[in-house]
Amino acid sequence: MSDVKVGIIGLGGMGSFHFGNLRGGKVRGANVTAVFDPNPARLAWAREQGIAADKCFDDRDVFLAKGGMDAVINATPHFFQPANAIAALQHGLHTLIEKPAGVYARQVHEMIAAAEQSKRIFAIMLNCRTLPVYRKMRELVQGGELGAIQRVNWVVTDWFRTQAYYDGGGWRATWAGEGGGVLLNQCPHQLDLLQWICGRPTRVHAFMTFGKYHNIEVEDDVTAYLEFPGGATGTFITTTGEAPGVNRFEIAGEFGRLLAEDGKLTFQRNRVSSAKRIRESKELSDKPECWKIDLTPSGTPESGHVQIIQNWVDAIVSGQELISPGTDGIHSLEMSNAMLLSGWTSQAVALPVDPERFYAELQAKIRESKSRKPKTAGTGTHKVAGFTG
Repeated sequence: MSDVKVGIIGLGGMGSFHFGNLRGGKVRGANVTAVFDPNPARLAWAREQGIAADKCFDDRDVFLAKGGMDAVINATPHFFQPANAIAALQHGLHTLIEKPAGVYARQVHEMIAAAEQSKRIFAIMLNCRTLPVYRKMRELVQGGELGAIQRVNWVVTDWFRTQAYYDGGGWRATWAGEGGGVLLNQCPHQLDLLQWICGRPTRVHAFMTFGKYHNIEVEDDVTAYLEFPGGATGTFITTTGEAPGVNRFEIAGEFGRLLAEDGKLTFQRNRVSSAKRIRESKELSDKPECWKIDLTPSGTPESGHVQIIQNWVDAIVSGQELISPGTDGIHSLEMSNAMLLSGWTSQAVALPVDPERFYAELQAKIRESKSRKPKTAGTGTHKVAGFTG
């Protein structure tokens, strides 16, 4: 079979990064043959990189109809992911989207329905699923090595950002421009990994501050309490205003504790189940004997963008199972939607989140947003720099 012909929607930071990996031969069996971007400078850059002039488009619909691709990678701002993916899928194109899957669950459900109807290979760039430490954590948890999970804690506070970062564009850190703050921009990977490894929570109660450390209207400090099926509980804590910060993921179960921090994985393994010891011991304080084991797996601690694209191409060519199916993008988004809804209403929110309720609340925030971006409030339609979503 000849190489899969890939088109790229959006030649910004991530789009040009994927372009370079494909054109540089880092992905077997695929190459970039067409691009779409409304910015003439980016199209000129693509021509300099060897893309034929008649395969550089400033109109998305013309690109999808006449680009001659087999598949597309969508690397556009958050609001536009679902609409662009739906259009590509409806043109019969295999599709890979960047994270997050969108801004609100309603539009992502529509994208998933389009993907299921199209029968095309649909994936999302949840590249942290390729990291050896998290793959080993999933293997141990899913394989029952920890027994029943009791508690999950993830503190990821090493996202430090300055005011200059947020002042980089009038759209940034606004409800109308981005649809959220640290949860939507910095944390999609952690929220995805949390549910991928431990299972999806059934309820969240989040406490957050909007513009606590920065002059912004979205959240920059979050503490969320999580409830899981079977009685396990957890916390998810994040911010862009703390330094030096930490990234510590801890899972406690009846057979011990897993701790991922600084690229290392340790397992404190109980000799017997703590639940069994609680029930059966006649002593007042009789902790199980415990071993501390270094389980840091071998493997390249890279972010895995190339691995996800390669896996997607292999799924197109030979039916390989996807590491990160596009349909999985809804799970982390629902968690961030639920946390925001909880923060806005000061109430606990059940999962899966009510998509219409969240959408209505978000539209109210958009109408009040400081962003001066052109928008049509209440329709989910935004037009920015030529992208339509």
